[in-house]
Amino acid sequence: MAVNLVNVEAVSKVYGTRALLDTVSLGVSEGDRIGVVGRNGDGKTTLIRLLAKLEDPDTGRVTQSGGLRYGTLTQHDSLDPAATVRHEVIGDLADHEWAGNAKIRDVLTGLFGGLDLPGFPQGLDTVIAPLSGGERRRVALAKLLIAEQDLIILDEPTNHLDVEGISWLARHLQTRRSALVCVTHDRWFLDQVCTRMWDVQRGSVFEYEGGYSDYVFARAERERIAATEESKRQNLMRKELAWLRRGAPARTSKPRYRIEAANELIADVPPPRDTSELMKFANARLGKTVFDLENVSVTAGSKELLKHLTWQLGPGDRVGLVGVNGAGKTSLLRALTDAARSDGETQPAAGRIAVGKTVRLAYLSQDVTELPGSLRVLEAVQQIRDRVDLGKGREMTAGQLCEQFGFAKEKQWTPVSDLSGGERRRLQLLRLLMDEPNVLFLDEPTNDLDIETLTQLEDLLDGWPGSMIVISHDRFFLERTTDRTFALLGDMALRMLPRGIDEYLERRQSMIDAANAATAAALPAPAVTAKAKSAADTRAAQKELQRIERRLDKISAKETELHDRIAEHSTDFEKVATLDAELRALAGEREELELRWLELAEDA
Repeated sequence: MAVNLVNVEAVSKVYGTRALLDTVSLGVSEGDRIGVVGRNGDGKTTLIRLLAKLEDPDTGRVTQSGGLRYGTLTQHDSLDPAATVRHEVIGDLADHEWAGNAKIRDVLTGLFGGLDLPGFPQGLDTVIAPLSGGERRRVALAKLLIAEQDLIILDEPTNHLDVEGISWLARHLQTRRSALVCVTHDRWFLDQVCTRMWDVQRGSVFEYEGGYSDYVFARAERERIAATEESKRQNLMRKELAWLRRGAPARTSKPRYRIEAANELIADVPPPRDTSELMKFANARLGKTVFDLENVSVTAGSKELLKHLTWQLGPGDRVGLVGVNGAGKTSLLRALTDAARSDGETQPAAGRIAVGKTVRLAYLSQDVTELPGSLRVLEAVQQIRDRVDLGKGREMTAGQLCEQFGFAKEKQWTPVSDLSGGERRRLQLLRLLMDEPNVLFLDEPTNDLDIETLTQLEDLLDGWPGSMIVISHDRFFLERTTDRTFALLGDMALRMLPRGIDEYLERRQSMIDAANAATAAALPAPAVTAKAKSAADTRAAQKELQRIERRLDKISAKETELHDRIAEHSTDFEKVATLDAELRALAGEREELELRWLELAEDA
């Protein structure tokens, strides 16, 4: 029977006049991998902060098992800005100790791309203070994953990670024995990692078995059986379920249950997009030309990111763009945007971008555009226009579109200054769509959006007739909203990937393996070629490594004892001098042993 790690008993938590959690009872046991979902502001983060005892409940109690080892990744880290990455992540471990630890090597490579932390000015010795928010978050995540934990609590762990980093983190968490509670809007990640779901809604927490796909089915079935009044939300959940069931069979490795019931539930749900119909509308609105690139080079300062690129974005094309950080994804969008907004006058460093005469571009950048704080939500949308044509005969008022994006009628009169980061992101997207664009560039559109808002956005884009480029680390959103995937692999070229993200990850791994092989081949050969080691030599080296490690442990214990004795006899100068001589002798022996350990480890 699984041991209970944390118990939540009849817990309530109120902020202002709003009850985020109302008499909630649940528990976390050994082996649990729980995903937490719900709308922004409904209490997901509050719930996990209560689990971690970072907050106290107003009523009820949270109990943890005795001696529970747990780590929490919050939205704001507690790293010491004066410390180095080495100090925060590895602590006082000597090089031979952490370099010989497979888990530490795996975490550093997975989160930073290598043991030398490429991208950090001084590698492990980089000071925390000047790091960006994303870099600090990766440091905090590495620190947590390297430690031994019975329970890991994560709040949006995929933020600031690229597609490769998210894929690695999913594999890492799958193999850990630690229990997991994770808040994230990344639905692909939830399906890969989690075996249970908590849905936080209006003060209650609903529990579901399985990952995200199972949760979508169970919730849609629950709402159908209960015949809820929220028919719009139910239809969206059924539509998303239909896409999940009709998608790639390998989307999740976990066994599906109740497949017959799921198929029955979606039998009358059409595919999310009528591609041929959308193409007709797109051609009518855009004509034959959208963007034609011929022999284009894109630069960022003195760095050349793309070279001799010839490519076309046609009417109705829905393109997902992936690539390593710094490869030029955002720079490419900016070059296209500059050409469109200057009627073709602003051109890249080399080559030419031709822009269609009817192109009406909307660009959602990663920066949240600041609006006057005194403006109300509805007023900010109506500044653009009062009604919007979304294509295929769908017309909405500003208020109706606000409601579809989670701004209920009372919320529409909230001042912009009172909105959260996620709500401002939603408002930014709303204002773009109200301008009736026929070309959309979305740069990390899922940042700060909850799953329900993402589902609403996907539904809106399903019927939107235009051309679109999406940059996103959210694999689910990318596969759900686009038809083709292109990649920037860091070699100044743009490549189409017929098999999508899976092919991208395979290509990246091949490039990394080739680079590692080239590095190994470039190492100078030893002056004298030694004969191949025999099995006996290998065993002898292993024994010596173990002997050195035992001796280093003893030296460490002896050094601690000597430091204590020096403090104890601090007024006896003769005694202190004797003890100090012993300490220096041990330090010299330790240095020699560590050098010998490194020599043996390289040859082993």
